Order: sequence, then C-alpha cells, then structure tokens
Amino acid sequence: MIAQEAQYRDWMLAALMGDAGAYRKLLEGLTRHLRSYYARRLDTAAAEDAVQETLIAIHTRRASYDPALPFTAWVYGIARYKLIDEYRRHKRRATVPLDEAGDLFGHDEAEEAIARRDVAKLLDRLPAAKRRLVKDIKLDGVSVAEAAKRTGMSESAVKVTVHRALKSLGEELRDQEGRDADR
Repeated sequence: MIAQEAQYRDWMLAALMGDAGAYRKLLEGLTRHLRSYYARRLDTAAAEDAVQETLIAIHTRRASYDPALPFTAWVYGIARYKLIDEYRRHKRRATVPLDEAGDLFGHDEAEEAIARRDVAKLLDRLPAAKRRLVKDIKLDGVSVAEAAKRTGMSESAVKVTVHRALKSLGEELRDQEGRDADR
C-alpha cells in the first residue's frame, strides 16, 4: 500500500475538504487493500466483515487523521485494531506459517511516525539554535566538527550546548511526569 501513499493521502485531504469523488476513490482503493490484508488473516466471511468495519471506522474517525503523519500507517493502525477485535470476538488465535514469521516483527510505520512526532514536539521546546544542533548531531548523524563549522562555534561549545539542551529536556520531562503523577 506504500506505493499509493501519496495518492491516498491526496484523496483523503480532498475528501476532508468535501470532495465526494475523491472520497469515493479513496474508499474503493482502500477496500482492495483491506481485502488483501484481511484475506491472509481471516476466513472469507470474517474478512469481508472486517473490511466493512474498518471502512466505517475510517469514516467515523476521518477527522482524527493528522496530515503530517503517513496516511497508510493511520489506516493500518485502524485495521490492526479491527483484526484484534475479530480475533477476540471469535476467540481465535493467530497462527502464521513458519516461513512468514519474520513478518510478525516487521517495520511498524505507525509507531515510528508517532515517535517522530513526539520527538519533534519535544525539540520544539528548545530555542532554534539548540534545536538545530541537537537535531543535526543526535538525529541526523552530523559530526560535531561539521556542526561547529556550520555554526561558527568551537567543537567544545557545540558539545556543551547539545549536552545542556538534552539535560534541560530531561529535567523538563521529569518535572512533567511528576506533575502528571500528582493529578
């Protein structure tokens, strides 16, 4: 479904703006992908029910879609919950052929997107210069020497700035957790 990510996202955004044609195209495309997703995991009747329930959930939760995040990850998140609901309803246990077991530990784009969003929110608490240094060095893998050259700072100043920025974020998170625990 990743190949159609941009198209699905465009249709979703257009649908959110009231374009019924785009919404129809989106649901038709998603129906094909969801049928394939559920067909590998459920019997035919249960798979079709799960497709319909997922489409209804997408419709009722469409306003919760965050355009900054991958659309397909949002859809598969909903589909995964519907699959779990189906297993619970019928007290089924998921079984996977041994040669497909590796797929169970596949790349989870939804969690990755949520983590990126959380890191971005956290970094937004820093002043722009510190945020840039932390992002460059800790997230993008830029060397301290390169960051120093870009900013005109000494390498020692870059290291100290990054260390202090991370320390202040850690203290802020601990304070927030303490306030949340007091509630």
